[in-house]
Amino acid sequence: MRLKSEIAATLLGLVTLPVAVWAAVIGGTYYSPQYDYREFFAAADGRNFQVVLYGTPALPGFDPGTVARDMLPLMQAAKPRPALTFTYADPPERPRPYYRLVLTFDPANDYGSNSVCAGVPPRFKPGRPGLFYVFAVYCRNDQVLSETTAWTAATSPADPRIAELYRQLFQVTWSDSPARLPQSGGSDRSR
Repeated sequence: MRLKSEIAATLLGLVTLPVAVWAAVIGGTYYSPQYDYREFFAAADGRNFQVVLYGTPALPGFDPGTVARDMLPLMQAAKPRPALTFTYADPPERPRPYYRLVLTFDPANDYGSNSVCAGVPPRFKPGRPGLFYVFAVYCRNDQVLSETTAWTAATSPADPRIAELYRQLFQVTWSDSPARLPQSGGSDRSR
């Protein structure tokens, strides 16, 4: 009986190994009381949606331009439901309200989301080579609507693990959970 249990545990471990290899880790998440997925959908559907990059991932041997260029198609493939197009380009005129996603790679521990949305220049900590770590903040004007962190092992900007990270990250950044609707009283203030 014990041998069967050990065999079953080993087989289960082997089956779940590929999932663990591909999985990104999503860190603490915060949604402001004003967060509303319907607002995001209305603002993004059929439009360009700006992504602002601060810093570069710790991927040795890749210049920042290559990293940015190779990540945009990964983000687009992982995009949330609205028919949006991610872009790094600044809008010709700053819209009001000004919605955007700010991705900061390897931010300093004391660089918070309020600073991100207010446009405070980022501070960074040394990145760990081969670790893709990003702090994602969804902003409306200078207000934080949601924030989270995510990380995974990666060897290049086109690494499939980064594509999976974006898929998971966007599901959390723009949650369509009914618990997040303002009139339902739902609010997740976990960090």
